[in-house]
Amino acid sequence: MNKRILGFIFAIFILGAVSGAVLNSPQASANFIQDLFNKYIPNLLTPKPNAGTDTTPAPTPTPAPAPGTTPAPVTIYAPTVDYEQAVIKAVDDSSKSVVSIIISKNVPIIEQCPYNPFSNLSPDLQNLFGGGIQYYQPCQKGTQLQKVGGGSGFIVSSDGLILTNKHVVADTAAEYTVITSNGKKYPAKVLARDPSQDLAVIKIEATDLTAAKIGNSDSIKLGQTAIAIGYSLGEFSNTVSVGVISGLARTITAAGSQFGTETLQGVIQTDAAINPGNSGGPLLNLKGEVIGINTAVASGAQSIGFAIPINRAKKDIKSVSSTGSIKVPYLGVRYVTIDADIAKSKKLAVTEGALINSDDANPAIVPNSPASKAGIMSGDIITRFGNTTVNADHQLGDIIQNYNIGDVVDVKILRGSETLNLKVTLEERA
Repeated sequence: MNKRILGFIFAIFILGAVSGAVLNSPQASANFIQDLFNKYIPNLLTPKPNAGTDTTPAPTPTPAPAPGTTPAPVTIYAPTVDYEQAVIKAVDDSSKSVVSIIISKNVPIIEQCPYNPFSNLSPDLQNLFGGGIQYYQPCQKGTQLQKVGGGSGFIVSSDGLILTNKHVVADTAAEYTVITSNGKKYPAKVLARDPSQDLAVIKIEATDLTAAKIGNSDSIKLGQTAIAIGYSLGEFSNTVSVGVISGLARTITAAGSQFGTETLQGVIQTDAAINPGNSGGPLLNLKGEVIGINTAVASGAQSIGFAIPINRAKKDIKSVSSTGSIKVPYLGVRYVTIDADIAKSKKLAVTEGALINSDDANPAIVPNSPASKAGIMSGDIITRFGNTTVNADHQLGDIIQNYNIGDVVDVKILRGSETLNLKVTLEERA
């Protein structure tokens, strides 16, 4: 038998004997055995170099803890801790700017009022059919101001400007109350509702408020962390949910009792839970910057919500701050964004662009609009607007919002087999 193996077996035998001899002293036993193992066993297991062979020394074993000391604890995975702290800080920094919006309205007071169903009969017949019986029916006894809904918003200026969804403050007959994070209540006035987007700006009379940090929604990526804060279910203020950006540049059709049906283009999809009442609240990144305005939830799905990119709202905020209203440029066309299926069904020569067409209720070209004045016609395909190619990722309506009222823009159009270059001067949407 190999002498090294015999030596190893002997060492184990000695180790067992010594271990039994000091069994009554667990600490001494453990330290002694560990020291013996570290000193002799590695030498037994490491082959001795022969002449002319590699003489790289064996790695030095890790020394055992000194008697009476506690081994160092295992370190928690630092990035996990850092991530959690980043979420906490983002929420803490932004919560002061998030508000709850209470929607109140004068609703009828309904009571049960006595009435006589036989009042058109003679007294004798009344006694015959209903004598001694009291009848009641619902009747209105005036009105009372009552909460009928709730939404969210966030402060965008220290003097009380608040951004929210248009559908949250769509009812012109309702009254709106803002509750700030410290519990103070303020009556709110709707300053402006965006005619082309689900955005609105309201105002409260207050000063020294904490405005939200506005981020850049053009830089967001799939998979990055998203944090939603809002007045969940119209009951739980500053509710926080965390997820990721799960989709970009989505087109959805939203429906609601106050605004009917509306198509929202280029919205952000997230799996951070968005519930009724969260509408108008901020969608944040890990820096605590607002990257979107929570606006809709996919019906029948779990954890699929949508937010309007914050860059869409920057012009609205600036416009209200300087003019007191939202001024939006418009072209004056009705269009369909072309894709491969539409191109095939309508036998179009291109698979991208905006097809100008009408429907039963709306003309393709608004009379006396910028498009009409520029010579754009029904059936034209706008392939380029300014320096941007029109396609599913860059839809015509979104591109127009990057311009200002009065801008003169070059428009490239395909009309049949002919390519035209027109100039259009954008005007304010009425």
